[in-house]
Amino acid sequence: MPSPVLIVANPIAGRGRGETVAHAVAQALRRAGCEVDVRLTRARGDAQRWARESGRGARCVVSVGGDGTLREVFEGLDEHTPVALAPLGTANVLSIDLDLPREPQAIAALALAGRTQAIDVARANGALSFLVTGVGLDAAAVAEVERVRRGPITKLAYVGAMWRALHGYRAPQLTVELDGQRVDGPVGMLLISNVIHYGGSFRLSPQRRLDDGVFEVYLFRNASRSALARAALRAWLAHLPGGACELRRARSVLVRADAPVPYHVDGDRGGATPLEFEVCGQRRLIVP
Repeated sequence: MPSPVLIVANPIAGRGRGETVAHAVAQALRRAGCEVDVRLTRARGDAQRWARESGRGARCVVSVGGDGTLREVFEGLDEHTPVALAPLGTANVLSIDLDLPREPQAIAALALAGRTQAIDVARANGALSFLVTGVGLDAAAVAEVERVRRGPITKLAYVGAMWRALHGYRAPQLTVELDGQRVDGPVGMLLISNVIHYGGSFRLSPQRRLDDGVFEVYLFRNASRSALARAALRAWLAHLPGGACELRRARSVLVRADAPVPYHVDGDRGGATPLEFEVCGQRRLIVP
C-alpha cells in the first residue's frame, strides 16, 4: 500500500479556516487515491510531535497554517520527507517568495505532482530557523506582539507593536562575527535571512538562494530611528541592501552586546543576546 499523506493543521490559522482547509485538501487527496491522516494542533509542539511520530514514513506532509506551523513540522522531520505548504498565516513570506497556491485543490495537486526544493535550515541558540532571525528593534516589536497577543494576529498588530517598541528606544551596539571573522565597525541591528519578502511587505535581496548553505546577513550600521525608517522605506519601495544597510553572507553568525538585546527566530520571540546562529542542514519543500 502506498505511504499515507500526513496533514498537520493549525485550526485557528487563516482566521479560523485552518481546519476547513485541511479537510478540503484531504478530500482532494482521497479522490486521487491517497490514504490521508489529518492531525489538528491544539498547543505549541503538537505539529513537531506529529511530524516526528508520523511524518517520516509518509509520502509527504502538508503543513496547513503559518510559518510557525511549518517551522514545527520542519523541526520534527529530517531532510528526506517532502513538505507541502498551505499558507494561512499572517505573513506567509515563503509562500510569497515561491508563489505557492492557496486553494485546497491546487495544494493537493502540488503535494502529489510538484517538484521538491531543498531549503537551508539553521539553529539560532538551539531553535530551528529557515526564514529570518533578527536582532534589535524588529525583535523588540515581535516581543511586544507576543506580550499582548490573545489569539490570531494581523499585520496591523505589528504596527502597534513597533510603535510601543520605539518608546524609549536607543540603538544598541552589537559585536558581530561572521564565520569566525569579526565585523569591523558598529552594528545597531541585523537580519539573518533566507527569504526575499520580510514581514509580508518588505523586500530583501532577490539574489538569495534557498539551498546554497549560507544565509544573507543584513547589517544596519546606523540603527537610529530615522536611519531605520529610511531603510524600511527602501525595503518597501525597492529592496535592501542599500543606504546604511550592508549585505554579507555567512554560515555562522555570533552576536554579542554589552547589555542584553532581544532577538526573534522566524517571527517568534527568542530571547536576548548573545546569539549563536549556524546553518545545520536542509529540509525539502514541494514547489510548483
